[in-house]
Amino acid sequence: MQDSRPVTEEQQVDIRPMRLRKNFSWTFLGNTVYAVSQWGMLTLIARLGSREMVGQFALGLAIATPVITFTNMALRQVQATDARRQYQFRDYLALRLTMTLAGFLTILGITWSVGYPVQTAQVVWIIGLAKSFEAISDVFYGLMQFYEQMDRIAISMMLRGLLSLGALGLGLVLTGGLLWGATGLALTWFILLLAYDVPVGWRILLQDRSAAPDAHALRPRWDPVTLRQLLWLTLPLGIATMLNALSVNIPRYLLERRSGPAELGLFAAMSYVLLAGTTVITALGQSASPRLARHFAAGNTGAFLSLLGKLTGLAIAIGCGLIALALLAGRPLLTALYTAEYAHRTDVFLWLTVAATAGYAGSCLGYGLTAARNFAVQPFIYGTAATISLIASALLIPRSGLLGSAWALLVLNLAQVLIAGVLLSATLRRQRMREGVPCAVEPRAVETAP
Repeated sequence: MQDSRPVTEEQQVDIRPMRLRKNFSWTFLGNTVYAVSQWGMLTLIARLGSREMVGQFALGLAIATPVITFTNMALRQVQATDARRQYQFRDYLALRLTMTLAGFLTILGITWSVGYPVQTAQVVWIIGLAKSFEAISDVFYGLMQFYEQMDRIAISMMLRGLLSLGALGLGLVLTGGLLWGATGLALTWFILLLAYDVPVGWRILLQDRSAAPDAHALRPRWDPVTLRQLLWLTLPLGIATMLNALSVNIPRYLLERRSGPAELGLFAAMSYVLLAGTTVITALGQSASPRLARHFAAGNTGAFLSLLGKLTGLAIAIGCGLIALALLAGRPLLTALYTAEYAHRTDVFLWLTVAATAGYAGSCLGYGLTAARNFAVQPFIYGTAATISLIASALLIPRSGLLGSAWALLVLNLAQVLIAGVLLSATLRRQRMREGVPCAVEPRAVETAP
């Protein structure tokens, strides 16, 4: 039934799409603050704790991230590129809640079955809980991104980063241990979800009656048929993103087994410096994804390629800048960010910047495939990449340790670029062949979709 109640002034939100440059600026700001806060957490652990604690934190992320990434099913990307509005927000929310619960239970099972020490297992559990809260916020981010309201996502991310940094630091100072710091991190993410993300999502839905036709827009719709269809649509992306996260973390698993948490902590600390480039690439990709999707849905492959080419070129340029930074100032940079203990392996840091450059380019091609709604091929890309990562890590890490881990990442990222490039080219060739056929999307829908 149509909700005819008037929208109050407090509930009003301008849902008109912002300009791409403005969206990028907000996304870049939000991701920058969040990435700096993430790096700040690692720095706090390194300075107030030990390399072993850094390794515990990195291990928690290495276990929780692939699991939650899979159960996320890449719903945010699917939401943001749903130009034809095949599903309502309630459908996305219902699937996200179901899969997130399954993901958290899986994390508990993994830590129990592997038999980690109790303290390490507890840290992994708490980080898994925090990632679960983040996953629920992410489905609201998908709603905001669909309407190109990247400023609201940026505000949430800035609050999330700064508050979690403060909570983790307070826990470390008061207790000297990582467990209570991680607990503060999870608690702040839960509070932010309820206090900011949910209310903003509700106000956006109230402004668009075509997307929210009744008063229950935030109530998950547990329709088995719809959920099964949406699950089947997103399953390839869920598998792909999980395999991508797994392939990136495979070198960390093997390094921890070979050399222990201290060496893993050193590797993780150097890797986190490269979040600067990842921040920019993520901002670019997330801001451009809805527009790329509209270009592709309208059959405008020229505009699609032009925008994607600019993204990829900028990504490579950022990577080259980081390589130059590692060559010219790697040692003093690592010493300033952490301690001299972290700066004695600048050779590893240099190879990590080379691997990151290839990874940035591969991420842009991945955004292009997702915007083209080519979900089915992505498990092949990342499944192949995970296999390559496992083989490279098994060959290189036992012989070369930290340096072998960096080389394994480079091999992985180069493989992803090659495979994604070939498959994206094939997708665009098929699209060009259809350009002579009238587009199935009505011009008005293309013009007004955010």
